[in-house]
Amino acid sequence: MSAVQRSLSRIPWAYTGRRLLIAIPTLLLIVTVAFFMMRMAPGGPFDGERKLNAATEAAINAKFGLDKPLFQQYIDYLLGVIRLDFGPSMKTLGKSVNDLIADGLPISLTIGFLSMSVAMIAGTALGIFAGLRQNTAGDYTVMGFAMAGISIPTFVSGPVLILVFALGAGLFAVGGLGTYPDIGMSLHNMTLPVLTLALPQIAIISRLMRASMIETMRAGHIRTARAKGLSEAQVVMRHALPSAVLPLVSYIGPAMARVMTGSLVIERIFGLPGMGSYFVDGALNRDYTLVMGALIIYATLIVIFNLIADVLYALLDPKVTYD
Repeated sequence: MSAVQRSLSRIPWAYTGRRLLIAIPTLLLIVTVAFFMMRMAPGGPFDGERKLNAATEAAINAKFGLDKPLFQQYIDYLLGVIRLDFGPSMKTLGKSVNDLIADGLPISLTIGFLSMSVAMIAGTALGIFAGLRQNTAGDYTVMGFAMAGISIPTFVSGPVLILVFALGAGLFAVGGLGTYPDIGMSLHNMTLPVLTLALPQIAIISRLMRASMIETMRAGHIRTARAKGLSEAQVVMRHALPSAVLPLVSYIGPAMARVMTGSLVIERIFGLPGMGSYFVDGALNRDYTLVMGALIIYATLIVIFNLIADVLYALLDPKVTYD
């Protein structure tokens, strides 16, 4: 049996199927609660400083179905979601929520994926380095960096990076997606947002990995591996690392969903039209459908990445089973 076949045989398919089935009522509950909470909030998408006349307000309500009973609005919206149609944006004329998500989600996913990739590589390496050198100068240096990374918010680190590497050194763009005709994501305009978003994740992952590595290196199977005459590199890579990385897997699942759906602070600082900006703008403008669409995307990614984390547990640790 090949390595791929062995890995596939260890995937808990029945558990995965059950989790996907459970996700359906979970998402339904999230949609229901969010829908009625949005409607209960004071104000509406068309409230402004100037009061609309009765005829105009009635026409707008009829256009967006707001003149129907609340429960009927909920049923209509739910039927649309089942068809993957999140409806029209109530504030962005001529745009549906699907259009806005299609515009913003790739940007947020790209920044989030790159940030988490950088964070996992750098944070894991720093955590292993510190864990194998506990209570040394190298350990204290890494943990000092980690504390700084956790303590300094991104709305501080982002402008500092802009000041040093964009305005000062001129290496990267201050923000945005470039100017016509060179509009798009590139190394020039994505490096600073990715680095800013990755720094706190590097700090958290390095601390988690250090603690897990210290605990794993004291385990019985590590002493057995050393007694068999294996080199320290073999002990670490073959026996310690697969066990030490397990706590990291449980963190990365929800963190990946949170980071990949966009960070409002990062997108605001660097002028990026991602999902985080759309979500907050929609909430401030009472754009019900836009907020609901962003929330559904976020909840779905949470479910998916948590499931992936559980499956990885089964692949990395043969002792983990799901009945």
